[in-house]
This record gives sequence, structure tokens and C-alpha cells, in this order.
Amino acid sequence: MKLIKTVDAEGTVLCHDITQIIKGVTKDAVFRKGHVVTKEDIPVLLSVGKDQLYVWEKEEGMLHENEAAEVLCAMCRGDHMDRSQAKEGKIELTASCDGLLKVDNRGLKAVNGFGQMMIATRHGNFAVKKGDKLAGTRIIPLIIEEEKMEAARTAASRATGGKPILELMPFVHKKVGIVTTGNEVFHGRIKDTFTPVIEEKISEFDTEVIDHVIWDDDDTKVTASILDMIQKGADVVICTGGMSVDPDDKTPLAIKNTGARIVSYGAPVLPGAMFLLAYYEVTADEDRRTAAIMGLPGCVMYAKRTIFDLVLPRVMADDEVTAEDLAALGQGGLCLNCPVCTFPNCGFGKGL
Repeated sequence: MKLIKTVDAEGTVLCHDITQIIKGVTKDAVFRKGHVVTKEDIPVLLSVGKDQLYVWEKEEGMLHENEAAEVLCAMCRGDHMDRSQAKEGKIELTASCDGLLKVDNRGLKAVNGFGQMMIATRHGNFAVKKGDKLAGTRIIPLIIEEEKMEAARTAASRATGGKPILELMPFVHKKVGIVTTGNEVFHGRIKDTFTPVIEEKISEFDTEVIDHVIWDDDDTKVTASILDMIQKGADVVICTGGMSVDPDDKTPLAIKNTGARIVSYGAPVLPGAMFLLAYYEVTADEDRRTAAIMGLPGCVMYAKRTIFDLVLPRVMADDEVTAEDLAALGQGGLCLNCPVCTFPNCGFGKGL
């Protein structure tokens, strides 16, 4: 830090806030710590009584907060993200498209463990809209050791395998098949109120329903319909009903008999414990892809938010869900059924 004449300050960096006081009008910082003085700023500085200024003097091996902020931003920023200009050691990242935010917690912890720098993100594995704020970064002191920033970058890269800490996976177009099961619906004893709920939830994404069938509790028919829908091009098949352990509930058996890879039958989430997730590998030479199959318990029909709301965004972004992912939902997996639902701005589904 050195003292210079204000008239000579163009291009230098302020070491502290400069406050402007106009009686009855304002008392606020007219320039913030870290501001780079321009030619136009000099008359303003003189008008607030600053004939001399303390400015930052470049030191070998040290970075100004805004320079260091660029390093921090580069560690975080993945594709499909916009960024703000560095200001007071801060840079914010926002989504440039709708998608699923992924956060590498190992990289995040590695950087935040260094001190004098921080990255704060919104929770990963949740849907975001274009323009949504994703993360904020900040360098705490005005200057920081270049060596420390390099050490943080190395630690983050080692933790993430060289990838950015944040990833935004755009949602992709999905063809959806719906298989409604249950003797009571098939025989017209009750109205199908499950399918409209599914249609409403998937309408939040880029989807088209290519087929919908209603079957009784005959697992062979359900199996055949799932396979038929996948053959017709369905990327996602959603089966409703028949998910309990009652003898007439055979949807899990029907899904298993497709030959799909079962990820899990059951999840540590309430509502939604009887949820089933499977993936079917389409191996035809002209059509190689992975289709997701979900068996939804009855709670999805009447509860505001369930396991379906946690898994659906990931399916829509082609982010494969593992058994470990589902197991991690136990902490935060209890929906409190608040009178006014604020999901996803609540603890439900946040996991570990």
C-alpha cells in the first residue's frame, strides 16, 4: 500500500472504500475497496475531499482480489453458464439455459478448506431455469498469495478429475410412455386420477407422451407394454400403481421381467418409499440408447412432492441415478407436508 496524489491515480487500485456524504441525500461508498480508478473518477474523488489516496502497490507473488477471483471462477465455471464481472473480489455464475445443476462436493470442500476464498452454490441435482443464480465466489482479503490460489486450483482439479466444480446439464427432449395399472381402473370402477398428475409434472420439461395404456393386474401385459413403448422410441416409461407388497400388486415383477437393470426397489424418501427405478439398454444397431423405467407408488398421485420430483429432473437431463444416489437421500428425505409448499426452496431431497 502506498500514498499518492489523486490526480496521479488513474489505473491504480483503491485500498479502502471512499465515502460520499451529501446532507439529506446520501451517505454511502462512492467507490469500493478494490475499485480501479479511471480518469473520470478523479474529479469525483477530489469533490469528496480526497486529494491523496492509499492505493494497492503490485507485489511479486501477490494477486489483487479481482485477479484471484478470476482464478476461482475458472475452477467453478462449466458449460452453459454466464458470469458477472469481477467486483470487490466477487464473481457470480448464472444459468444460460434450463437444466440440472451438478456440484462436485469434493472440489467444493477442497477449495473452501483453504481459507481466504470461498465458493457458495445452490444445491446440486435440482432443476434450474435460464437466468437462475448458480453460485457466488469471493476472495476475502484485498490481496492474496498467487501460490495459495495455485494450490487451491491444483487441489480442486485433483478432486474433480480436472473438471469444473459446477456442471449444468441441459434438459433434453424425451418421449414418454405411461402404463397405468390396477383392476379398479381397468374395469372402470374408479376414474384414473393418477395419469393427469404425471402428465402435469412431465409437462414442466421438454416431453411428449407417445403412448398411454391402462391394464389390469396382469404383469405379462405390463411387461409387454413397457417393451413395446421402448421399441416405439420411448426414452422414459412411467408405470403407475401396483407398487406395494400386496399380492395383486405386480408392477415391480413386470418391470423386472423386461430384462431392465434394476437400480433400486425402495428409496429412503417419504413420500415415495416404494419407488422403483430401472434402466433398459436398447442395443439395436440403429438405435442405441438407455431408457429409464420408473414404478411410481400411489403417494405420487396425492402428495404435493415425492421421490418422483427428486428423480425426474435427473432423468430429463440424462443424468443416471445410482443406488448410492438414492441411499444418500435419507437425510432430508422426509417431506414435512408444509401447509404452504415452498419446494424446492426447502430441505426436502437435499441429501448429504
